[in-house]
Amino acid sequence: MAGYSNFSGRTSMPVTTHLIIINVLSLLLSKILEARGVVNLNTWLGLHYYDSPLCHFWQYVSYMFMHADFTHLFSNMFTLYMFGRLLEQVWGSGRFTVYYLVTGIGAAITQQVAWRFGVVSSELTQLQNLDSSLSYAELLAQAPHYFDPLVTIGASGAVFGILLAFGVLFPNMQVFLLFPPLPLKVKWLVIGYGAFELLAGISAAGDGVAHFAHLGGMLFGLLLILWWRKEAKANF
Repeated sequence: MAGYSNFSGRTSMPVTTHLIIINVLSLLLSKILEARGVVNLNTWLGLHYYDSPLCHFWQYVSYMFMHADFTHLFSNMFTLYMFGRLLEQVWGSGRFTVYYLVTGIGAAITQQVAWRFGVVSSELTQLQNLDSSLSYAELLAQAPHYFDPLVTIGASGAVFGILLAFGVLFPNMQVFLLFPPLPLKVKWLVIGYGAFELLAGISAAGDGVAHFAHLGGMLFGLLLILWWRKEAKANF
């Protein structure tokens, strides 16, 4: 991984590289602590449903540095490495870092909305069918840990934001797919991913994937890029 030179002439490590290292170390630490029975870091750092007693403010950032296993980690870090490096070179490390965090947090917010009006709404409807006199707040008061199992981890939301940005900045650049082995313009790759995530999220297939978080990363990424472009025009 190439380094960038700062004003002093010394080479600094790209933010993309730092992010990959932090994610790898987080998974290793998580597995070590879990194997020793010390603590499950996903309980403290994974994003929980906002009305769960296990939800804390730092999880809106920390969740994106946690992963379930090495396959989950590799898929996210490979995409970050492939597309994030060039974006960081174009934007600079500061703007790239802001973008990564905004899209990751945006993905978390979107996932909370999807939970509230998806699985939580469905579960509450079933509970209220048993006792229609109970309100949402009363149901939670009776079973405060009912939604504790709702938790999401992974950098996918921010990574999908990176993919969206790459498609916006370099729409006609071609990438070579592995499956099927064909060249494809980045804009079609982004559109295809977005359509798939939307359909998968609506279908509620129960595959354990936070599809709406992925879409949230793309949405917040697009909004941030449009805002930056508006600011650039205003200052021109």
